[in-house]
Amino acid sequence: MRIARFTTGDDPRFGIVTGDIDDLGIPDEDSVITALSGDPLYVGLQPTDEQHRLADARLLSPVLPRSKVVGIGRNYAAHAAEMGGDVPEEPLMFLKPNTSVVGPGDPVFYPRQSENVHFEGELAVVIGRICRDVPKEKAGDVIHGYTIGNDVTARDLQRKDGQFTRAKGFDSFCPLGPWVETELDVSDLRVQTFLNGEVRQDGRTSDLIFDVPSLVAYVTSVMTLLPGDVILTGTPEGVGPMDPGDEVEVTISGIGSLTNKVVARG
Repeated sequence: MRIARFTTGDDPRFGIVTGDIDDLGIPDEDSVITALSGDPLYVGLQPTDEQHRLADARLLSPVLPRSKVVGIGRNYAAHAAEMGGDVPEEPLMFLKPNTSVVGPGDPVFYPRQSENVHFEGELAVVIGRICRDVPKEKAGDVIHGYTIGNDVTARDLQRKDGQFTRAKGFDSFCPLGPWVETELDVSDLRVQTFLNGEVRQDGRTSDLIFDVPSLVAYVTSVMTLLPGDVILTGTPEGVGPMDPGDEVEVTISGIGSLTNKVVARG
């Protein structure tokens, strides 16, 4: 099931997207979105009689993290190598503020403080209920679904600061979308990032060093996760710079496509 957050000009709503949508996230002309009564994370799935053509709706970030986005660094061996680091013995965890989240089609603002901003396409896990100390074998019980993320990073500031907060925490540095897919086997999905239509990243989630259940268990052994919190699972090799005017598209098989343009901050 695809659960989106959308607007047709009124207040944002949640809805269920139905219709044929290919792996690139392109819907057919008959795709529709059925509005839900409230946030499904809190009131469950309560469809209304309100329907809209998907083409007439503007998709927003499909989830609003209640407290945090948890990033995982160097979770693909090839990416660890390209960054000049070893494969971590435990998941390398960092935080992005929930204010960094934007949705499909929203601009990624290039901050004045940086001269080297990178894209990092990756699978994102959406948490469905409050949880702490979740055993690996029970991870599926607390997962609401999966979406696409772009862990935008000011690489020069990351190196300068020696830690990740500023480099990954700017407003708009966490695009998410286009929707949450609730029924998906994520053990071997293709993750690709395109810069202005050219493939820059091409990996598979089967190459994750720490898989999704392991990440849920590890993160919840450290901190409580709340409904709507997001875990970014790491990015394949091929990260690189993007500049104002560029368009970045991240696609994940079984989910769809997330596209954002880079805009200079005024």
